[in-house]
Amino acid sequence: MKHDGPDSDIVISSRVRLARNLRRHPFPMLATSSQSEEVMKQLIEIGKSDQLAQVGKFETIVLSDLNELERRVLVEKHLISPNLANDSRGGAVILSDNESVSIMINEEDHLRIQCLYPGFQVQEAWGLAGRIDNIFEEKAEYAFDEKFGYLTTCPTNVGTGIRASVMMHLPALVLTQQINRILSAITQVGLAVRGQYGEGSEALGNLFQISNQITLGQSETEIIDNLYGVAKQIIEHERAARSRLLTESRLKVEDRIKRSYGILKYAAIMDSKEASQRLSDVRLGVDLGLLQEVTPTVMNELMVMTQPGFLQQTFKEKMNPETRDVRRAELIRKQLRGQTEFGGA
Repeated sequence: MKHDGPDSDIVISSRVRLARNLRRHPFPMLATSSQSEEVMKQLIEIGKSDQLAQVGKFETIVLSDLNELERRVLVEKHLISPNLANDSRGGAVILSDNESVSIMINEEDHLRIQCLYPGFQVQEAWGLAGRIDNIFEEKAEYAFDEKFGYLTTCPTNVGTGIRASVMMHLPALVLTQQINRILSAITQVGLAVRGQYGEGSEALGNLFQISNQITLGQSETEIIDNLYGVAKQIIEHERAARSRLLTESRLKVEDRIKRSYGILKYAAIMDSKEASQRLSDVRLGVDLGLLQEVTPTVMNELMVMTQPGFLQQTFKEKMNPETRDVRRAELIRKQLRGQTEFGGA
């Protein structure tokens, strides 16, 4: 994300997603093409309402109008899910002009309202998602049960249908070998840890997505408050670990950061896994004040721009994995050229 938010040296972004379905319509996975089209038209029409226009300026994109690369870029920007990109039957997305709101249609559920904020703003994201949810609920009849709450395709979303998450950069907890203990404790309080692209994705570049597991039996406010409280504690642990690194291992850490910066600045080939780790090292150097003139915004942009879809869109060519590795290194070199010198020590 281009703009910083609170605690953005550790929390890259905060997201809230609400899953909803329409009464008297089969779930997307069971719907025919014509039924999916009917749902899409109804929800797109609501998206054109004056009430939503008061929230912001929105654009509607029908997924079948995009090619594979354009859909992949939306996934890499976290604006749609891989599921919606791969199965776009009756699929669409309503996007705000600043890309903080993404309303997916006919993903796993008929409607998925996602609000994404920079930094640690999970409560703000929940406030906006709730406001948009009220607009749709006024005009569409949701599938809702008095006992079970909102009915969803996957049983793990039944109840509130809310999934709240924070994307955290935790290199110091990894370097000080505390991360496994912390993550184990997180799972015991009803939270889940995933990679940056959600369930099934690998945690590359020391980026961890922390989200609620429980959607039934708790209110939305309780779920948000629990995630907020735990994330706050993780931030404190990461800050303490960073302080400890500077006190006990400053030279060793600075050497690691300088090596990664040098490799990023001069390498001719760079695969995505190595790029993620090196960028994480340099981002830590920026946040610790050991690296001057490279901004966190540049590092955030590189984390997205070095993904396969973005590379192909940037260079306007279809690439095999070997070509992507060369182009990735080229892009990083250009971005970092002449930007830094080391301070502190």
